[in-house]
Amino acid sequence: GLLDVTDNIVDGQVIHPPEVIRHDDDDPYLVVAADKGTASFSDIANGIAESYGFWLGDAFASGGSAGYDHKAMGITARGAWEGVKRHFRELGKDIQREAFTCVGIGDMSGDVFGNGMLLSKQTRLVAAFDHRHIFLDPDPDPARSWAERKRMFDLPTSSWADYDRTLISEGGGVFPRTLKSVPLSAEVKALLDLKVDALTPAELISAILRARVELLYLGGIGTYVKAQGETNLQVGDKANDLVRINGRDLRCRVVGEGANLGFTQAGRIEFALAGGRIDTDAIDNSAGVDTSDHEVNIKILTGMAERSGKLKHKNRDALLASMTGEIATHVLAHNYDQTLALSLLEAEAAADLEAQAAFMDDLEARGRLDRALEGLPGAPEIGERAKAGRGLTRPELAVLLAYGKLDLCEDVVASAAPDDPHFFKTLKAYFPKELAPYEDAMRRHRLRREIITTVIANDMVNLCGPTFPTRLKAAAGCGVAELMVSFEAAREVLGFDEIWSRVAALDGKAPATGQLGLFRELAYVLRGQTFWLARRAGRGDPAWGESSRVDALIEAYRPAANELKGLFPQVLSPFEQKAAVRRAAGWIKAGAPKDIAHQIALYRPLSTASVMADLAREQNWPLRPAATLYHHIGGAFSFDRLRAAAGSRNTGDAYERLAVRRLIEDMLEEQAALTQAVMRHAGKPQDNEPRAGDTATAAKAAVTSWSALKADQVRAARSTIAAIEKDGADWSFAKLTIANAALRALT
Repeated sequence: GLLDVTDNIVDGQVIHPPEVIRHDDDDPYLVVAADKGTASFSDIANGIAESYGFWLGDAFASGGSAGYDHKAMGITARGAWEGVKRHFRELGKDIQREAFTCVGIGDMSGDVFGNGMLLSKQTRLVAAFDHRHIFLDPDPDPARSWAERKRMFDLPTSSWADYDRTLISEGGGVFPRTLKSVPLSAEVKALLDLKVDALTPAELISAILRARVELLYLGGIGTYVKAQGETNLQVGDKANDLVRINGRDLRCRVVGEGANLGFTQAGRIEFALAGGRIDTDAIDNSAGVDTSDHEVNIKILTGMAERSGKLKHKNRDALLASMTGEIATHVLAHNYDQTLALSLLEAEAAADLEAQAAFMDDLEARGRLDRALEGLPGAPEIGERAKAGRGLTRPELAVLLAYGKLDLCEDVVASAAPDDPHFFKTLKAYFPKELAPYEDAMRRHRLRREIITTVIANDMVNLCGPTFPTRLKAAAGCGVAELMVSFEAAREVLGFDEIWSRVAALDGKAPATGQLGLFRELAYVLRGQTFWLARRAGRGDPAWGESSRVDALIEAYRPAANELKGLFPQVLSPFEQKAAVRRAAGWIKAGAPKDIAHQIALYRPLSTASVMADLAREQNWPLRPAATLYHHIGGAFSFDRLRAAAGSRNTGDAYERLAVRRLIEDMLEEQAALTQAVMRHAGKPQDNEPRAGDTATAAKAAVTSWSALKADQVRAARSTIAAIEKDGADWSFAKLTIANAALRALT
């Protein structure tokens, strides 16, 4: 029926369906997903598509016999497990090495539950249920129970009734849900904190959901948790009304939602507000959908290769199979990145609450968000959270993360940004290496721009947050194309991906608190570098096409950033050096390794690498003396101390905080302008390769000489700052403004 009203592509031309009046633009892209019986129903759907001559062929429905078998890959469960591992890692536990207790929803014949309960041999599954049985094992042996679950997973159409009773611990058993009453052993009563001797199956399931365990893992169909303020009628899952509980009644530490709709969104939020660790089903079980996306895009590409004669259809299926492992790696990386993004957002949730509220207001005003439908808090609730010093919960942040990506993607794909030649590298990296011979087809891929947009938007929002694009465009005065270009260039200029991967490699080797501190610092530096490059991305406004703005920015500023890495900390002011030492000490105290902590502590000054590179280029100075002078001026005239004081302010309303950010930007520009003035006064250094000690001495002499010419202004500026500091009180916005005005007078 959908195919009857969908455009098609024939010989490269869009063909409209006959006898259909269209009210939209050309849109031949349509795919479907089978909810149950994926392989067989996908094959049926693909057969129909092929009978229509639909251009996607068997890419119309993914997961068929010539596609990626999600259960065989275990991909949905493996994706959910990335979130589960992160929750526990941030709680200080490695569930791949340390035993943990778990209750679950599902049985071992199911894709998501069966695969999930095999992903750690440390799983102590003490209770589970599906629509047929209740499984109880109060004190399981991890190794023996894992082996038995594996046997059942490999047994076609198994149920809990197939579990070897001799392997169940004392007091446990398997009970049909058709029983009127289930007798409770002393061991089960202790496990579930019960005093009665028997419960109905429904009552027992409710007790299992409330069990005091470490993990609740959902792999079955049904909505089992709501919020206290919701009714069962609102939930809309009558079959489970008798067993459903409220989020605040859960006593597990972590929830993994391998299945869809196991919680209402309000139930998730209620559990999170009570201290539970949970994301959303859209985050946890996204890997299956992600795998289908890859399959469709790959089949579009291979279809093009087939039509051009570069690939024979009989060889395509073998090619698809050979890429299974790499597809899984790509997909699981996305699950890792999204759960890390939520942890970064959660760490700054209280501080970012006002900006996130403004972002939601903006989305609503543009008709892109229904806050009530998505369960996001309104102004009164946000006000209460702000007073309590609490931000959005992880389930709410997950929704905001998604909307940030959707909003950014819509704007980017409508811009010229995806056409920058640099982004072909992004497109090529999206596809498995085995498809490298088909680069020509990649360049002509119908969804080329959408793939590039999705990849970059995902990265930007994951790393910098959902409010970042809007805030940066306003701060830098740039459009979405400049935003995309500068973000991509900033990563290359900083060597960001390499250092980020080094921090990610600390999983399980360093405490999560210290590791998260390093991640947050790198994200902070990336935002700063992107801002300064965005200010430069539109210079000259070269036409899109053969020339790459991304590559132009990289070529202009990466050499300087690389050189500065070798000059830090020597060229920094004493204040900046001490600040770097304090940053590193904080991360080391939290468990980060000393070497990488000290390295990342010196990344913050790199955010202004473009400023120093431009100063050196414009005045024809070597970078070392230019950078030395820039940082010496930062210390000599208190720019660095004033910026630090401004950056530490967390009070005031949104307008005051915006004013403080603008003030910091002004100070950076004034420091650069003052450096330029001193450079002109001093003249170009004679030695093109000055030593560190010589450049420091020369910088001090140059500032002293220039200051003698501006003695009155210099004396006035320093006196103003000294008088404010002598006052002893904290730096207010008024004090910062007066100090900044005194410094501005110097230039």
